[in-house]
Amino acid sequence: MDVNKELLEEKIREYRTFLSCSESTLMGLCESVEYPIEKSEMVKLGIGFAGGIGGTFDEGTCGALTGALIANGLVVDDPTKIKANANELYNSFKEEYGSVCCGKITNNGEDKSLCVDCCVFIADKLVDLWQK
Repeated sequence: MDVNKELLEEKIREYRTFLSCSESTLMGLCESVEYPIEKSEMVKLGIGFAGGIGGTFDEGTCGALTGALIANGLVVDDPTKIKANANELYNSFKEEYGSVCCGKITNNGEDKSLCVDCCVFIADKLVDLWQK
């Protein structure tokens, strides 16, 4: 699967100016592989994961990771590969940021300076897995 990572990053950064991490990551990934789904549907799929699942921040999983997991499930057809990719994404994200918890990464939503970088990091990681 051929993905232009520069264009992917550009899309994510643009979306992140007005959408959540989950929505931005999901939309950037799906658009980069031309997955046939409407933007409005992607927003509906991703919005519940914003702010660490429903805005829980302190207790919820980072939206960048959940957005990537949704995209992975949509794009990949093999259930075994979907699960293996999910495990790899989780472990890579936790290693990079020390946690998968939105609240720990953003100080309970007070500091979102790392958000776009989290989105780009996990999207790039997923593309690498798709290209294996």
